[in-house]
Order: sequence, then C-alpha cells, then structure tokens
Amino acid sequence: MPNITMYSTAVCPYCIRAEQLLTRKGAAIDNKIRVDLDPAQREIMMTRSGRRTVPQIFIDDFHVGGFDDLASLDRAGKLDALLHPQTP
Repeated sequence: MPNITMYSTAVCPYCIRAEQLLTRKGAAIDNKIRVDLDPAQREIMMTRSGRRTVPQIFIDDFHVGGFDDLASLDRAGKLDALLHPQTP
C-alpha cells in the first residue's frame, strides 16, 4: 500500500470529502498534516505542490492535487491503480 499524505486544516469540507473517498477505496491517510497549526508546514506544502489551498494530497511522491483532482482520477478509473499497485 502506498504512503498517503494530506495537507489539511481543521475546518475543510473538501478535506473531509477526500478522506471519505480514500476510505471508500480502502486506503488510509498515513500523514495528515494540519497547516493551520503549523505555518512552516504550509510553506512546505506550497513548495511541494505549487498550490496554496487544502487539501493537497500526495500518494507516495505523486502529487494528486486537491479533492477535485482526486475525484477526477477516480472517475477516470485511475485512482485504484495508484492506491493498489500491482506487484510483479
């Protein structure tokens, strides 16, 4: 199972929806980083993602983006391959 990191804030409906979608897919967030509690983490998030808004989701080192990006990957049938990679 890949490592999932999500940058979020305390009150973020898109963060909640992203976590719900990942849970429905059988995945769990390994690192939930609250950028509202630690401004240095917001800077790290912006450097890693190039974006200022939350959530910002990473599956291993792949930057998924926000909730809309995550949902789009799911609709396109590409999210399962990221969450459950085939092992040779």
